[in-house]
Amino acid sequence: MNVKKDRFEHWSAEDSATLYGINDWGAGYFHVNDKGELTISPNPGKDAPAVSLPDIVHGIRERGMNMPVLIRVSNILESRINQLHASFRKAIEQTKYKGQYKGVFPIKVNQQQQVVQDISRYGREFHHGLEAGSKAELIAALGTLHDPEACVVCNGYKDEEFVDLALYASMLGFQCILVIEMPSELDVIIERSRKLKVKPMIGVRMKLSTRAGGKWTESGGDRSVFGLNTAQLMELVDHLKEEDMLDCLRLLHYHIGSQIPNIRDIRSGVQEASRVYIGLVQEGAPMGYLDLGGGLAVDYDGSHTNYQHSRNYTIDEYCVDIIETVGEMLTEADVPHPDIITESGRATVAYSSILLFNILDVARFDPVTIPDKIPENAHDLTKDLMNILSNINQKNLQEFFHDAIYNRDELRLLFKNGRISLRERALVESAFWHIMAVANKEVQKLSYVPDEFEDLDAQLADIYYANFSVFQSLPDSWAIHQVFPIVPIHRLNERPTRSGILSDITCDCDGKVDKFVDLHDELHTLPLHELKPDEEYYLGVFLVGAYQETLGDLHNLLGDTNVVSITISPDGHFDIDKEIEGDSVGDVLSYVEYDAKELITFFRSVAERAVRRKMITPAQRKTITNAFEDGIRGYTYFER
Repeated sequence: MNVKKDRFEHWSAEDSATLYGINDWGAGYFHVNDKGELTISPNPGKDAPAVSLPDIVHGIRERGMNMPVLIRVSNILESRINQLHASFRKAIEQTKYKGQYKGVFPIKVNQQQQVVQDISRYGREFHHGLEAGSKAELIAALGTLHDPEACVVCNGYKDEEFVDLALYASMLGFQCILVIEMPSELDVIIERSRKLKVKPMIGVRMKLSTRAGGKWTESGGDRSVFGLNTAQLMELVDHLKEEDMLDCLRLLHYHIGSQIPNIRDIRSGVQEASRVYIGLVQEGAPMGYLDLGGGLAVDYDGSHTNYQHSRNYTIDEYCVDIIETVGEMLTEADVPHPDIITESGRATVAYSSILLFNILDVARFDPVTIPDKIPENAHDLTKDLMNILSNINQKNLQEFFHDAIYNRDELRLLFKNGRISLRERALVESAFWHIMAVANKEVQKLSYVPDEFEDLDAQLADIYYANFSVFQSLPDSWAIHQVFPIVPIHRLNERPTRSGILSDITCDCDGKVDKFVDLHDELHTLPLHELKPDEEYYLGVFLVGAYQETLGDLHNLLGDTNVVSITISPDGHFDIDKEIEGDSVGDVLSYVEYDAKELITFFRSVAERAVRRKMITPAQRKTITNAFEDGIRGYTYFER
C-alpha cells in the first residue's frame, strides 16, 4: 500500500486506488472516479453505471439522516448470488456432472429481515434456500422462503419444538432437512415423526479428519465440537435400519471452517466427504444431497494468497474443484451424483454492506517546539538527548535510536526521584519525540527496515476520532482482529499527508482500529487527509455484510446505526428502497431495563425540587426538562 512518489508530484485518483488497494479487494464493485470519489458498480465487468458514494451520503443527509449509516446495496447481493450459481453451472457443464447445485444461505451470517428476504427473492430462480441453526432462524426461514424446490437445512441442537416445526414444514411442502448434530437427536426425530405421522428428511453432520487453515481451524478434525465421528455414524445407520427408516437418510453435511484461505484444504475436505458419502450409499441409504458447509472465503486484503484474511482461489476455481472431485470419485464408485449444497454466507453478503461515518476530530502527533537553548543546569543525560537530536542521520540511526530510548527512560527515573524538575521532564519528552519523528523519516528511505523500527510509524500516528462504535458495528475487528478495507470516500485525487489510527466514541482503549489491509502484511496506520475547516471528512468500511450487524453489542449504550438500503438503477441513479432509523437513546435504555417514562418523571421531580429551592426558574425548568426528553428521543451517536 505504500506509494513512494515525490512530495510535489501530481497525485491522481489512480494513485489512491493503488494506495488503498481498491482494485485488489473491491472485486470490481468499487472504483475511484476522476473527481476523487469512491463509486459503486453493482455488476462487475459490465457497462453498468457507477454511483458516487459521496452523492449517496449527500442524499441521505438531505433526507435528515445523520452519520453513521450502514448502506446496503441490493444489486450487489443479487450479483453475488448470480455469480455463485453461474460458476457452479459452468463447472457442472464442463465436467458433465449429473447432479445440480442448490445453495443455502446461513441466516446466522446476517439475520436482518431485509437481507434474508432479498436473498430469498434473488435466489428463487436458482432454488437458493436457507440454513437455520435455531428455532428463531427456522421461523424466519419458513416465514420468508416461498420456493418449494429450495432446501431448508436445519442445523444446530434441536429440542422437540424445533423438530416439530421442521416436520410441519415438510407437511406443507418445504424441502426441510433435519441434520443430526449429536446422536441423541435421532430418537427425538423418530419419536416426533411417528407422532405426527410424517416422513422426515434426515441429514447427518460428519466430523471429518480434514482441518482447514485460517481462524476457524477448530471447526474440523477429530476433536471438533459439532457432528458425529465414524463410529457414531455407523451406529446411526444401524439404528435407522432397525427402525426401518434408512430411506429417510438423504444428506451428508460437514463444515471445516469459515473463511478457508487455501483451495487445497477445500479439495481435501471434499475428497474425504465423498468417500463417506459413497460408504453411506453402499450401506443402503438413498442419500441425494452432499452439503459442504461454508468456507468460501472473502479476499479482504486483495492479496489473493492463503493468508487468513484472503484466499488463493477464485469462485470459478472453487466450484470446479468441488464438482470435479465429487464427480470423479462417485463415478469411479458407480454411485449416482448427488445435488451439491454449499452454505456460502460470508461470500454472499460481505460486499453488499458499507459502514459510513464522519471524523469528529484529530489528535495530531506534532511534538511541541524545543527552545533553542536549554538551561545550563540541565542534567547531562538531557544534554546528550539534545545532541542526539542535532546529529541523528541514517549512518548512526540505530545507535542513536537506542541511546535516545535509554536516556529518556533514565531521565524519567530521575524525575520520579526528584532529581530533575517537571519543566525539564517536559523538555526531555519533547526532544525524545522529535528524535523519533526524525528517525521515522529516515526509516522511510531504507530498503530494509530493522525490526526495532517496525512499530515506529504507529507510535507516531495521529488519532482520528470517528463517529461510530467498533463494538456495535465492527465487532470482529475487536474480537478476532479481522481486518476490513477502510478508505476515505472522497478527496481521493488529493495526496493523503497524515498517518493515523481510528478511535471510536466509546471511551474504551479497545475501541480503536489500528490494523489495516495491505497486499504484503497488515499495516498499523492508515494514510489520511488533513481535516478542512467546516467540511466533513467521510470514511467507509467495506465488506462488512457478514456477521457485523448480528454480533454488535451496546458498549456505552451506542445502539444500531441508521440503515439505508439502495438499488442502483440502469440510468446511473440510485433509489432508496428502505430507511431504518438507528436506535434512539430511549431504545437502548429499554434494552437494559430502563423505562423512559419513569426516567422523565424522576428527572422532572428533580427539576421541580430545584425550582422550590430557587436554584432555577420555572421557565428554566421547562428548558432543562425539554432538553432531557429530546435527549431520550435522540440518536445515540454524535450529531452535528
